[in-house]
Amino acid sequence: MAFIDDVKSELAELEDEKVDARKAQVTTMIRFAGGFMNNAQKQIVMLATFDSLIAAQWLKNNIEELYNLEAHLATSTRTTPKGTHQYHVVKVERGAVNLAVATGLIDRNRAVRGLPAKIVQGKIAQVRAAWRGAFMARGILSDLGKNPYMEIICPSNEAAMALAGLARRLGITAKPRQLSKSFRVTLTDPDSIERMLNSMGAVHSSRDWTGKRSDGETRSKANRLANFDDANMRRSAKAAAEACDKVRQAFDMFEKNGIDVPENLRVAGKLRLEHGDASLEELGRLAEPPISKDAIAGRIRRLLQLAEKTSRSLS
Repeated sequence: MAFIDDVKSELAELEDEKVDARKAQVTTMIRFAGGFMNNAQKQIVMLATFDSLIAAQWLKNNIEELYNLEAHLATSTRTTPKGTHQYHVVKVERGAVNLAVATGLIDRNRAVRGLPAKIVQGKIAQVRAAWRGAFMARGILSDLGKNPYMEIICPSNEAAMALAGLARRLGITAKPRQLSKSFRVTLTDPDSIERMLNSMGAVHSSRDWTGKRSDGETRSKANRLANFDDANMRRSAKAAAEACDKVRQAFDMFEKNGIDVPENLRVAGKLRLEHGDASLEELGRLAEPPISKDAIAGRIRRLLQLAEKTSRSLS
């Protein structure tokens, strides 16, 4: 089971005794998962489609309990390029008009494109419930250990703006955006996602998500350090190999032309040739007596400068 399924299961199991909050969640789930439309007989029906069976069951049960209307739940299978998926549809036929008016999704005979004012201007419990409903209907959450993001796919720009406004009431920044013909509200800040999970009521999932995120960040940091160390080692090895070639050429020239080399420079050069893979710090420790990394580097540098000066004088 994907982590997002765990989150939706936890949200569905919440026992919110506040009727206004439950109604706000029902309203938002209907708005984000479908809505009201005419059937073949030109009668208004309510249809809401979910990927999550537990979310569909929650909506069905609460419509029947809160509004005393009969709701039907049907599951269908659809084949897509990504595989076979199940979809769960909650349908209300008889009394759908009454449900639309009661939820506020039809106001003065006009469909509400965002969210009803009684939710947007409602109590904090209603605000949390609305976000809970939107997430259960069309929420996306990154898997544990991956780049963090939470996203809600919205039915309209007005709905996205309303949901972002509700997030602000919770003290959380959520950005509305348009992706092709799709409207979305997105959170990418890990702390904001954690706070939103807690605000919606997914306390256990928030704890798991935060813990796994920390583990993932630790692993990422370790990988970055390992990569950094590997890069440094590669650069050091390349520099050492180049220095060996230059020292070897310098000694060949000195020997060919019978040129004496100061003892300290000669010893430093020999150490470089004898320990081609060693770092400058290791070369310094191998010297007799041991010297610093800067000292051994300086002697090799002066040896090469002497070779360059000698080469110019001979040409």
